[in-house]
Parts: sequence; C-alpha cells; structure tokens
Amino acid sequence: MRRQAVRLIGLATAAALVAGCAAAQKNGAGTPGEAAGAAGVTDTTVTVGGVLTKTSASGYSTKDAEIGARARFQRANEAGGVHGRRIEFAGAEDDNQDAAKGDAAAKKLVQRDKVFALVPVHAPNFGGATFLEQQGVPWFGWATGPQWCGTETGFGYNGCLAPKPGAGSQTWWGNQMAELIGGSAGKSVYIQTTDSSGSKYGGKTISQSFQAAGFTLAGLNSGLPAAAPPPDWLPYVNKIMTSDGGEAPDLVVSIIAGTKFNTGLYAALKKAGYKGLLSDATSYDAAILKDPATAQALEGVIAAPMFEPFESQAPEIAQLRADVEKAAPGVALTQHLAIGYWAADIFLKVLEQTGRDLTRERFLATANGSFTYENAGFGRIRYPRDHTEPNGCGALVKLEGGAFKVAKNMKCFDNVPLK
Repeated sequence: MRRQAVRLIGLATAAALVAGCAAAQKNGAGTPGEAAGAAGVTDTTVTVGGVLTKTSASGYSTKDAEIGARARFQRANEAGGVHGRRIEFAGAEDDNQDAAKGDAAAKKLVQRDKVFALVPVHAPNFGGATFLEQQGVPWFGWATGPQWCGTETGFGYNGCLAPKPGAGSQTWWGNQMAELIGGSAGKSVYIQTTDSSGSKYGGKTISQSFQAAGFTLAGLNSGLPAAAPPPDWLPYVNKIMTSDGGEAPDLVVSIIAGTKFNTGLYAALKKAGYKGLLSDATSYDAAILKDPATAQALEGVIAAPMFEPFESQAPEIAQLRADVEKAAPGVALTQHLAIGYWAADIFLKVLEQTGRDLTRERFLATANGSFTYENAGFGRIRYPRDHTEPNGCGALVKLEGGAFKVAKNMKCFDNVPLK
C-alpha cells in the first residue's frame, strides 16, 4: 500500500511538471536564463526578428526594412540598450509574398528562435497574424492589410489601413493634396487600383479621403489585373481621359504596388495628352533615379509616403540618416528602409515605457493602455485606437528635375467614419 501511495505521488508530481512545462511553452518561457513568461528576454538581452517580402514573383521587395531596423537597434544598443538590455536582432525571414510561408516564418521565429517580438513585419500578404495573436506575441511594421486590424498584438506604425465601416478612415492624403494645389473646389480625382483585395480596399478608403477633402470623385476603377502590367494600357487610359463628364480629371491617383505598373500607366497617360496631376503611394524610391527612362515616366509624380521624407530638415530625419550611414555606409535610403526604422523606433518606445520587469503580458498592457507617441518622422501613433483606424498622418514628395523634393511635410489630420 505504501509503495502504491509513493508511486501515485510520483505520477502526480510528474504530471504537474509536464503541465507546468506545457504552460511555460505556451507562454514562451522555459528556455534557460529566461524568467517565466518572458520568452526572448534575459537579464541583458531582448531578442527580436522580422518577416519581410524579400523576394517575390512580381519583383516586389521590402528587404530594405531590415536595414532600417538594424540601424535603429544599433543606436539603441550603443546607448546602453533599454533598461540595460541590448536588442539582439535575429534577422528577417522571407515570406516570398506567400501567406503560408509568412505563417511558417512567424512560427519559426517564435517556437524555434524564441524571439520576444516580431520587428519589423513588412509583408503585404503576411499570414502569421492569427498565430501571433493566439500566442500573445507582439509584432510591429507597416499595416498594409486587414490582418493588422482588430488585433491586440499587431502594431502598425501607421495604425490600421483597413478600418471597418463606421471606424475612422484617413483624410490626410486628400487634405495634403488640397493644401498643395491651393484648394479642392471644382477639382476632380480618378482612382485606379488593381483587382487585388488590398488594392481595391485601398481604392475605397483613398477615394473617401479625397472626397472628405472636397474633391469630386470622377471614377474608381479596380479592373486592372494585379499579376502583371497589361500589354495594352489604352482601355484604362480611355476611361480616365473621359471620366470627368467626357474630359480628363484634374488628378489621377494610383493605388498600385509596383513601379512597373505606375510607369506604364503614367507613360500611357502622358502619351494620350494628360496634363493633370499624378499621385501614388510607392513612387518615392531612390532606385527610380538610377534609370533615366523610369525617372522620365515618373517626372512630376507626387508620391505620398506615410513618413517624413529623407530630404526634410527635421532633426529626426537627420538622426535617421546618421543612424543608417553608420550601420550601412553608402546604402540608398528607401521607403521600405524608413518603415523598418520607424517600426523599430516605436517598439523601443513601448519597451522603454514597460520598464525593467519585462514580459509579453506587461509589454502588451503598456502598448494597449492609452499609449501615445508623437514623432516628426512618422507623425503620431495612439493605441489601442489605432488597432482599428489609421494614424491619419502623411507627407507629399514630388519628383522634379530628376530629384525628389518635399512638397508637403508630415502632417496629421482627423479621420472620418468609413462609409
């Protein structure tokens, strides 16, 4: 009887240990040197890693976001880290613009590499959101799709760009353009997107942005195939050139991810005699200036980055340039680099406010507890509000004479309910 009792106690103890280990694994703990519930955290380090679209069939790449994040983390480490902990950057995985690969990359970073958080995440088709939300793992980057919205763990540096009807939707692009041209009264805008879900949703929100700023919507076309530029742009150009009561609109806004698409559309419009304004979110790219044909096709285009331009005289941009030059001498400054940098910057700010007693739970409580951070580099971020709506901030840059020039510095505007 005594032996049986001892055996039962032993089994119960073993079961408790197994349960404890399982709970620790779920919380990300269990690695030697880590405190319970503090995966990726030691007394001297915090480990993070990212997921980017480094390569893709379309040629679209966000790989430069890794350079920006490394530069920001390097400065933090040289200053002694955050509360005495250095940032250990495990690098960024490539999702190939494939949702399943993005999910696998997120699981690798959390389960095998034992990261505390994912920084930066910059992948249009990122598929790891559900896993990270279930595991309570924070992730920071460019919110370009609905997977960023309505979470408690995903922190887009620009908020949520896919708000649900009734939630706040951005007006900054339309308002900035109206201020640039001296008012929107009597001005019309045509929005061209591809048939991808993200592009079509962007067309919906951007069209409302310009309408909220006083522009008349001449047309919204989402029939352009997303896989590759069309062999003939004429059908799209003809629609645009007659969209405003039989005449061309004052402004054409392109919600298309890819320079090849934009150069094709703009070149065809100019050939057809279009004299109005052209604007998009992706043509602020140093690589454009290296190709004379591309630069000529994009001459006069007004790009709309959601960060302060590199040509700005703001002290925060001077600091960014210095950080990048120190971490990666001679590298070109790109939109994706800036996004990685500012995503890392916001992560560090939350880390600082969380304090020395660091767990994911405490970190998320800080980030979601009326967290506000303003910076001339990206405008402002306010959580938990910005889990459901964009931060409402952006700038304008014009390609003029083969060089980028600041058209409108970073500015934030109030959102309006999405119709």
